[in-house]
Amino acid sequence: MVFAAPNDALARAEGVLDADPSPLHASVAHQVIGIWQRDWGDMRIALHHLRRARDLAARAESAEREADVLAALGVALVHAGRTQQGLAALERGVERVSGHPRARVLFRRAYARWVLGHHREALEDVRRAIPVLRQADDVIWTARALTLRATVHLALGAVDRADADFTAAEALWDTTGQEHDKADAVESRGLAAFRSGDIPAALRLLDEAEERYAKLGTPTFMLSVRRCEVLMAAGLAPEALAEADAAIAVLDGIGGQSTRKAELLLAAATAARLAGDPHTAIARADMAVRLFTGQRRPWWEAHARLVLIEARVAAGRSSGRLVADTAAVAERLASFGAPAAPEASLLAGRIALGLGWRADAERHLALAARSRRSGPPLARMTGWAAQALRARAAGSGRGVLEACRRGLDVLDAHRMTLGASELRARASAQGAELAALAQRASLDAGGPRRLLVWSERWRATALSAPPTRPPADPQLQSDLTAFREIAARAEAARMEARPVPALEREQRRLEREIRARTLHMRGDAPGDGHRFDPERLLDRLGDDVRLVELAVLDGRVQVLLCGQGRVRRFEAGLLAEAEVEAEHVQAGLRRLAHPGAEARLPVVEAAGRRLEELLLGPAAAQLGDGPVVVVPPARLHRVPWALLPSLRERVVSVSPSATSWLRARETEPPPRGRHVLVRGPGLATGGAEVPHLAVRYGGAVVLEHADARVPRVLEELDGAELAHIAAHGAFRADSPLFSSLRMADGPIVVHDFERLDRSPYRIILSCCDTARFASVGADELLGLVTALLPLGTAGVVACSAPVNDAAVVPLMLALHKGLDAGLSLAEALRDARAALPDDALHRATGWAFTAFGAA
Repeated sequence: MVFAAPNDALARAEGVLDADPSPLHASVAHQVIGIWQRDWGDMRIALHHLRRARDLAARAESAEREADVLAALGVALVHAGRTQQGLAALERGVERVSGHPRARVLFRRAYARWVLGHHREALEDVRRAIPVLRQADDVIWTARALTLRATVHLALGAVDRADADFTAAEALWDTTGQEHDKADAVESRGLAAFRSGDIPAALRLLDEAEERYAKLGTPTFMLSVRRCEVLMAAGLAPEALAEADAAIAVLDGIGGQSTRKAELLLAAATAARLAGDPHTAIARADMAVRLFTGQRRPWWEAHARLVLIEARVAAGRSSGRLVADTAAVAERLASFGAPAAPEASLLAGRIALGLGWRADAERHLALAARSRRSGPPLARMTGWAAQALRARAAGSGRGVLEACRRGLDVLDAHRMTLGASELRARASAQGAELAALAQRASLDAGGPRRLLVWSERWRATALSAPPTRPPADPQLQSDLTAFREIAARAEAARMEARPVPALEREQRRLEREIRARTLHMRGDAPGDGHRFDPERLLDRLGDDVRLVELAVLDGRVQVLLCGQGRVRRFEAGLLAEAEVEAEHVQAGLRRLAHPGAEARLPVVEAAGRRLEELLLGPAAAQLGDGPVVVVPPARLHRVPWALLPSLRERVVSVSPSATSWLRARETEPPPRGRHVLVRGPGLATGGAEVPHLAVRYGGAVVLEHADARVPRVLEELDGAELAHIAAHGAFRADSPLFSSLRMADGPIVVHDFERLDRSPYRIILSCCDTARFASVGADELLGLVTALLPLGTAGVVACSAPVNDAAVVPLMLALHKGLDAGLSLAEALRDARAALPDDALHRATGWAFTAFGAA
């Protein structure tokens, strides 16, 4: 009963002890309390009750009872870090009985050996137990044994065998009332989905398991370890670190299992390293190594040592000793049959290359490269990365590019299984090394076109296919509606200076629910297999348009100038210096949004000149007289390109990639498209341009006041030709897909736009912060504009800085005058800037707006 209804079992056991039971019955009751405390409470209390249960079983002279208690006690001692005592207790349990009772003890010993990382011994024990349990028609213990065997198979990389055992176990669990065991089976299936590369299914199953555990009132630390693994694979390392640290705090608070603490420390160390915090990673990994060593868990210790070495390398350490240590870890992992062995060999080879030890590097990289042919996607990518490094060391540029192409193809196929645009974007970080190697090889070969192809191969790939839409998910719809209501109530309370902590807590809870449901979505777009063709781009550009793609290699900006049938390369400044200058410009534009800051104008203009030197360099003099399309790296998304002197008077648009620009250029407007004008609440001018635009576009759909509610706005935006939205924008750096525009009934967020069948052909967002993005993954952007571009929008005008609401009105009216005359968004925006009064306030307002896309 302790694994069917744990808390009820605990209460029943305590009731038995209150009734002056016989030694036999008292032994059972103490064992139940001990198991409950072992798995969900204090290990000290658990060991006390289990030892008491063992002594009472001896008094009752029941060998079967004594063996059963010894098995539970042995597992508890192992979890407490007393490995030798635990294995000895399990050995005595095996010796005390035979037949069916012995099979149950063998299962517990197999479990303990799995915890310790003794996978082959665990497999032997569970294989011996299963036939006996089946013969005795012991459904519950057979299901447990099959689940354990499947989990051991996963640890050894045998995913197909694990799936077969999980399927058999699940059929048995369905015939029982063992609710905790059922939850554990769902959790294990989540692990299997992750090992086979299905991250959305893994997240969904782990969330389902958590819900089941919550109903039983039992904390589960193994689930946290597994979810951390999946979050890290999805590129969500900061979240994994927070989850692991929170679980460690809970575990310490209840005096829980030492084994689980070590595993959580390992998860936290790995997450910290991936999150770019090597010093935290070193601290967590060092603690994990010491705990695993004390617990005599060499399989786990080897994994922790690998993470410790990775963190030290990330912190800038490199030495011959480190190569030897990494090679030793790789050898140990290989001896255990651990899937992480190639990763360790790759690291050893990478360190050796850095030291100039070519022969050593080749030996280690050759071992790592073996994994490129089989296994889950990330393991194959490790193998291709090793192969690319081998080719570079051998001086084979062609070999580097072939390995990088194969590795990135693996990652592309993996990312297309992800339905959520956030996961696609973050997963791209897994291929950053391959992309950098390919770009460097292209540059070394001296061909600008080849560098352009590889720059495109890895730029804004999350936008290459629309995110999966969940129209048939009523729970998501309900959560979004509740989120809007709570957000609107919180905003009203803030305006009235009323406390909002309870509303903010509920808003955060709903955000977690919405995000979780979107992350569960599996990708339904296989990818069109399209490869970027420079000739197609050059044909589209013609003789007048120039496309400027900025690639970054070794921290320096490489300018690829495309147009007039050719691609030329120029070298500009350092990316880090350009980022600092862009932040200075943003600060200046914020100041200029307020009257009385005219003295800042020369400072901002000077910063624009420095930005041009750093970002365009000698290419600025080669732009010709026609329109310019800028394709910047993700880290430069906040540059106001119209501020650069060579771009100030010309038609300028921005695109996340050349491929994205081509797609926008070839997007046809909807037939008989309607115009939609939306005015949200709380604007300083009240969205004063909207009534004028309603007159200009007779017959346009005008949504304002109570009509500007999210469901109605989304309905009208779907498939519109032109949408103008005057509404307060809010950018969420912590969760970019909750960036929003304020409507009458609350915020409309990126998740809402992703539900559109087709977003408007052109969109104008006339308020602050609508063109702000979060840079994630390798070179990806998450935000409102990038959510619209894959959904059918060919052009967007949006703002990357705070602006003066009053100064926006004449800019918007002039912009629409140009559109009405048949101009593109970029052309109309150029002319609208020129039509504004020539003062600091209006010039800053014009610079803050950017045209994205090609419409």
